[in-house]
Amino acid sequence: MTEREQPDLLAVLGAGVMGVGISALALGHGVPVVLVDVDGAALERAAAAVPLRIRQGQLLGKLPRGAEVPKLVTTASLEEVRHATVVVEAVVELPAVKAEVLGEVSQLVAPGTPLVTNTSGIPVDELAGHTARPADVLGAHFMNPPYLIRTVEVIRGPRTAEAALGRTLDLLTALDRESVVVGDGPGFVINRVLQRMINESARIVQEGLASHEDVDALFRGCLGHATGPLATADLIGLDNVVDSLRVLHDRTGDAGYAPCDLLRGKVDAGDFGRKTGRGFYSYES
Repeated sequence: MTEREQPDLLAVLGAGVMGVGISALALGHGVPVVLVDVDGAALERAAAAVPLRIRQGQLLGKLPRGAEVPKLVTTASLEEVRHATVVVEAVVELPAVKAEVLGEVSQLVAPGTPLVTNTSGIPVDELAGHTARPADVLGAHFMNPPYLIRTVEVIRGPRTAEAALGRTLDLLTALDRESVVVGDGPGFVINRVLQRMINESARIVQEGLASHEDVDALFRGCLGHATGPLATADLIGLDNVVDSLRVLHDRTGDAGYAPCDLLRGKVDAGDFGRKTGRGFYSYES
């Protein structure tokens, strides 16, 4: 069996919202997953949530019905990822944490194993510099929820090898994703635009020019946006939005990315959006 014919084993690092969603996407398409997190409670929640996400995707026609779904493997040990054919890192959006995790896993997996970061804004090459093999590192910015949204923003860093990119694109094709490959830089394409839009929308609400409902209504009605920027922010997680804005502000120096007071206040209060039941909107549990 050649390397290209080797069945995929996907290692997902981080059992948060994106880790759960990426795991559901892969398992729903029959790709075995080992999900790693140092938080045992997070792993327990993920083990319960992943089957529900798969079922939702199937009911909505976004995941194949009747296909055999492998059993999710959860672990707190990175040692379990040694035999992975692709690694997707989806830990918290903090550069130091991502760099440490990618550095550790790069020492464990076989050379040539793609190390894919799901960062929404940290330059891929910055993270690659903390690994044993920068050529194996690239980005795949999945939208939330990844089992419902088909398009993935794939980031090729300046040191990303053609083999790592090709193998990752092959896996995404097997997962019925549509890949758009872009260059490296803070925020890439989606978040360089989206986070600025969310921040400015929140600032408008903060200044009393419009309510959050009215801002979203204008974007939906006038621009054809599916949800509006502030409902989108609640879905992403306001904590993640603020982290991404700080990354963009630190790396570009552009004051437009400095998180506004309203966003920071909601995060300080623990109102992160859908995952906590309250953000710009309130959500019933």
